[in-house]
Amino acid sequence: MTNILPLILEPEHLNSAIASPDVLLVDLSAPETYVQYHVPGAVYLEYPWIVHMEKPRMGLLPDKAQLANVLSALGLTPQTHVIAYDDEGGGRACRFLWTLDCVGHTRYSLLNGGLIAWTNEGREVTSRINYPTAGSYEIKQLQEQPIADRQYILDHLNHQDVVILDTRSAAEYSGAKVFAARGGHIPGAVNIDWVEAMDRSRHMRLKPAEQLRGILDAKGVTPEKTVVCHCQSHHRSAHSYIMLKSLGYKKIKGYPGSWSDWGNDASTPIEN
Repeated sequence: MTNILPLILEPEHLNSAIASPDVLLVDLSAPETYVQYHVPGAVYLEYPWIVHMEKPRMGLLPDKAQLANVLSALGLTPQTHVIAYDDEGGGRACRFLWTLDCVGHTRYSLLNGGLIAWTNEGREVTSRINYPTAGSYEIKQLQEQPIADRQYILDHLNHQDVVILDTRSAAEYSGAKVFAARGGHIPGAVNIDWVEAMDRSRHMRLKPAEQLRGILDAKGVTPEKTVVCHCQSHHRSAHSYIMLKSLGYKKIKGYPGSWSDWGNDASTPIEN
């Protein structure tokens, strides 16, 4: 079994990490990107396979049978340490890592900066397709701790020990941009656009921890609270979930469906 790898893995440490047979490098880039170039050794995972749609509700969590099929096709075992990346700043990769949390698989890392950092710093890429060796991955039950549904949020509105972190753009949060039946935000939610966590000067790596803590503290997103992350579908907010986890936050939840669930239900309260 490999030595324990950090949650946030720097690109310069990747090659030594994937030398271990129980490490699996997973690429969640756009399919056209993967077939042109990717990190050597990476297998491909198409993002739609790890989300479920019931239009207009998007980004829902698939059932355990579907997830077991996907993880089995990737060849995961309980001992596998997954390293995930993508070509868009980490949203898809982090959604996959959050999904692993939901099935109780906690051996994983995010490649910091993903393909953007990897290629912009001149590291080797390949177009050779890597095919995983399929196996059989059993999921006994989905874990409740990483998941907040609509009812959980309704039950915890205005609780001082729960903060709703809306990681959409400011225009979506205010209701100026609307991608559901209704615009606005969940009452009491605070807004930190997910891109605020990214350091553009360092090829979309996470910003330094102290800088991130300052951003979060200013909005009252503090470690003693339960933090519920959401965006439009829990894609961008999955990145925020992993960012919070990297800072040592223990009580973090993701809201699958997110605003596509909340904003399309006429009975849920909203603010503008």
